[in-house]
Amino acid sequence: MSTQDSQGTLAAFDIEAVRAQFPALERGEAGHPVAYFDGPGGTQVPRRVVEAMNDYLYHHNANTHWNFPTSAETDDALLAAREAFADFLGCIPEEVVFGANMTTLTMHVARALGAGWGEGDEIVVTELDHQANIAPWRRLEAERGVTVRVAPLLPETGTLDLDALDALIGARTRLVAVGAASNALGTVTDVAPITAAARAAGALTFVDAVHLAPHERIDVAAMGCDLLACSAYKFHGPHVGVLFGRRALLEELDVPRLPPASNAAPERIETGTLNHEGIVGAAEAVEFLASIGTGTDRPARLASAFDALHRREGELVARLWNGLADVPGVRLFGPAPDAPRTPTVGFTLEGVPSDRVAARLAEERGVFVS
Repeated sequence: MSTQDSQGTLAAFDIEAVRAQFPALERGEAGHPVAYFDGPGGTQVPRRVVEAMNDYLYHHNANTHWNFPTSAETDDALLAAREAFADFLGCIPEEVVFGANMTTLTMHVARALGAGWGEGDEIVVTELDHQANIAPWRRLEAERGVTVRVAPLLPETGTLDLDALDALIGARTRLVAVGAASNALGTVTDVAPITAAARAAGALTFVDAVHLAPHERIDVAAMGCDLLACSAYKFHGPHVGVLFGRRALLEELDVPRLPPASNAAPERIETGTLNHEGIVGAAEAVEFLASIGTGTDRPARLASAFDALHRREGELVARLWNGLADVPGVRLFGPAPDAPRTPTVGFTLEGVPSDRVAARLAEERGVFVS
């Protein structure tokens, strides 16, 4: 069974079959099926992701690079995960780094890059960004004496002031940190012109794709970025961070490491023993997304899946936006449904604290919101 959007196009997946894979959707609250509207804080997990993690822990659990079968199987599982995320991000497996979460990976990279920077060097961040793509770079102000410049948000549209951002990039800029999508407003930013401007100035770019990854196909080559981070728990996986880095850059980063750990990319960026079962689960989340689409290989299936998901999300966010707009006292934030955006909507209710709105929605309707 397929779904049909308002233009009459058929979506490429059976929504009921997809929903049936999520045990969380069997939960009820206040006499209603639970509606999970807390996607910016994390997504629910299909059975196959948990089963993949269980299988690893039950049958293959070991550390890496030893001469016995379960260790070799772990090596194979991590390589398979890098290959899955290489398809997911549009890079090569040697450019895929795993870590605890996006924030920790960003801190790690910021300290490594900042070791070579000092007074007179500048970093550009934005008002639209998640704190995890601001605070790690702000720390370098105190630690290294760099200057952080902030590109402003246009409140009336919920978008970046791109002219102001462009004016901040200059000869002293060492890095531009920009979010591809806002987890508060849903704004999607075209980062390719920003990375091009940074590259022309001789600067690096770090893209926070945590909120974009669940909603649009990522292609780091098309983006033109040097570094990009996302988190698997935002697209139906466990809590694992994923970092893309250009291989040449990963090989030269001044990262702390403990001998006899590998000094080859990408392992040289990964400190200590990784969350192997989580990485296996994260790769299975990629496979789950690919299973929604059609095609002869995983990249084609991912492209098909994201196309179908994007069309369905567009219909749903228009219904949500327009429905909220009809509620007296509701104020909406962010781009309109016909603008580049994810289906995340920010709103307030006049005279009622947001935490109380969230509590009432959960208590009375089974709607879980951030």
